Amino acid sequence: MPSETDDLMPGDHTRALEIDGRTRTYLIHVPLSYDGAKPVPLVLAFHGGATDAAFMTRFCSLNDKADQACFIAVYPNGTGEFPRLLTWNAGSCCGFARRHQVDDVAFTSAILDDIQNVAAVDSKRVFATGISNGGMMAYRLAAELADRIAAVAPVAGTLCLDAPCPVRPVSVIHFHGTLDEFVPIAGGRGPRSMSQADFLPVDEALRTWIEINGCRREPTITELPNIADNGTMVVRQEYAEGRDGTSVVLYI
Repeated sequence: MPSETDDLMPGDHTRALEIDGRTRTYLIHVPLSYDGAKPVPLVLAFHGGATDAAFMTRFCSLNDKADQACFIAVYPNGTGEFPRLLTWNAGSCCGFARRHQVDDVAFTSAILDDIQNVAAVDSKRVFATGISNGGMMAYRLAAELADRIAAVAPVAGTLCLDAPCPVRPVSVIHFHGTLDEFVPIAGGRGPRSMSQADFLPVDEALRTWIEINGCRREPTITELPNIADNGTMVVRQEYAEGRDGTSVVLYI
């Protein structure tokens, strides 16, 4: 178990926890401007299936943003039979974690407890994001850890739970490509999906959350300018006016 008396300093750290008989690990980046004088936000970033936390740090470049905006970035490691081929139990997906019913919600809660012992975290500004299977895990946290998660930002994932019932409304901002072959935006089985699961369509996942949050059913649609000039079109759909100021936003 990590020491509860050693305050974290700016930089990169690895920490370990014992959860359900397993040693679980996570990486943490404390921003360069952090001095512990006041609580800062925290962002949990969950890797995709068959990767790990170290890959996620390189893949998303979130540490640079953490230094710029002064928040703590946390990269949990999933579980698996091989050290770098890890997954999350997001409900109906995926892999080792689902087959062995690993309690990744409890792991996440333990991570938050652990960090609060060694860093000044603003408990009202804890957020979760992730890609693919990691995005699915972010949805599960919104459903089952809503008392500790302010909002979630799934990327290329979908909801893998039946009838989620969070204890409070949770805002969602979802990003998904129309040509995703791993988790198709229209749902079903992706031709490159390693799990071979039949995924819930993204619009159904969003409708579930629009209902949970009590948002307007008709979105405000905005086409973003193609500033990269690369042939990609981005459309933003916002379902606003949810309870407690929540909203559901989709970037396609």
